[in-house]
Amino acid sequence: MPDLRALEQSIDALFEQKPSAYSADHQNLFLEFRDLLNHGVIRAAEPDPAQPTGWRVNAWVKKGILLGFRLGGIVPMHTAASPSQFFDKSTYPLKSLTASDGVRIVPGGSSIRDGCYIGRGVTCMPPMYINVGAYLDDGTMIDSHALVGSCAQIGRNCHISAASQIGGVLEPIGALPVIVEDNVLVGGNCGVYEGTIVKRRAVLGSGTILNRSTPVYDLVRETVHRASDDQPLVVPEEAVVVAGSRAVHSGVGARWGISLYTPVIVKYRDSGTETKIQLEDLLR
Repeated sequence: MPDLRALEQSIDALFEQKPSAYSADHQNLFLEFRDLLNHGVIRAAEPDPAQPTGWRVNAWVKKGILLGFRLGGIVPMHTAASPSQFFDKSTYPLKSLTASDGVRIVPGGSSIRDGCYIGRGVTCMPPMYINVGAYLDDGTMIDSHALVGSCAQIGRNCHISAASQIGGVLEPIGALPVIVEDNVLVGGNCGVYEGTIVKRRAVLGSGTILNRSTPVYDLVRETVHRASDDQPLVVPEEAVVVAGSRAVHSGVGARWGISLYTPVIVKYRDSGTETKIQLEDLLR
């Protein structure tokens, strides 16, 4: 097991130091760091029961990811077998996977950047994109036209449906990234953005948009879930959230009959919910 405390101190020092030129030792330090990201040994955020949200951000890991952009130069992103006109940082090539990794990548234009963890049994439907620093646990499906942003944390056996976006939050460094816990279904055309945690077994209906500025109205528990200055928006376990609206009750908005978008919890998972989503397993 690598000395993670020593690695953290080295990353912190190099991040603050900003030398005029980076040495081979600096490059090797980053390569060691990136390898640990790829294997899931370190991650931008991790479960922590001592925290109110159940999660802790690892700011030093975010610093290491940002260091990769400083260290890298722009190079062609192609191989002899696959020429292309793509150019990116040399420190973040495409992630290297083999059949033995147990990841199913269906042909058709998907891309996974190096420096992220992809668990066994993950399915990637084309075209989709996974950015650096992301963590995808075992058995999760990323559907067509879906995006998993930098540092996003996705749990086991989730389904990120077609055209959905899971934001990342690489910066600010101290901010908790977007987190989707185990066994969550994210419906088509959803967006889960900065300042949001979706707890285990929740279901987001098609077109649901979540971010720290959007309160979630819980019709079952008769409460409103909101982010605060120092805490993210947390969608409760097993909540079934759909896209709804609420009327404007004052000013010209009321006179014009305008309503605003709002996510609404209409129920919590039950046997009927399970029946509707169980067919997902046939696709894996």
